[in-house]
Amino acid sequence: MDGLQRFIDTFFNRAVFARYLPDMLAGVWNTIWLAAAVIALGVALGLMLACLRAYGNRALNLLIVIFADLGRALPPLVIILIMYFGLPGLGIRLSGPLVLILVLGLVLAAFTEEIFWAGLTSIPKGQWEAGRATGLGFTRTLIFIALPQAVQMAIPPVVNRVLAISKMTALGSVIGVSEILSVASTAQSFSGSAAPLTMGAIAYVIVFLPLVVLTRLLERRFAWRV
Repeated sequence: MDGLQRFIDTFFNRAVFARYLPDMLAGVWNTIWLAAAVIALGVALGLMLACLRAYGNRALNLLIVIFADLGRALPPLVIILIMYFGLPGLGIRLSGPLVLILVLGLVLAAFTEEIFWAGLTSIPKGQWEAGRATGLGFTRTLIFIALPQAVQMAIPPVVNRVLAISKMTALGSVIGVSEILSVASTAQSFSGSAAPLTMGAIAYVIVFLPLVVLTRLLERRFAWRV
């Protein structure tokens, strides 16, 4: 029982929980709105780039491919550190939350662009030709015929990637963004207890478990379309 009690006192200390609960709730809120901003930017930009790529402009497509490849290849933490600590040397100062949103949003856009593009290229050529033959034109064929099908096929992998990237809001702790991990680490340092880290783990489960469940449901719902 002594060992069990020590474990409880170390990781589930109720006094520590009560002391740092308000800070943790603030960190949870920051994590949620940061993740929402990253998702909105990443998915919207990725979809827009995939649509632009469909027009077949070689110069533009080359730039999009370079952006997608670099975004998927570079570690987000490296980009975050360069933007936050390097740009001030050029006279450009961005807040920690803004840097986090921009970097993670662009990384997510790089992945979602490739996913949406794969969906667009899987649309049979005959559907494109049929749409244009009925007088819709390329843009309206893209919007009303190709894009809805591509988005449906892309939903499961996009949601998976959204889940993976949104959890990277924890990287904000290295540049002073007050999200879950940052709050838990600071509280652990001041309290000398591991209980704040347990609070952080619980908070991450509460925030991201619904996304995990949604991912599984969407995979089942759209599996036959992929």
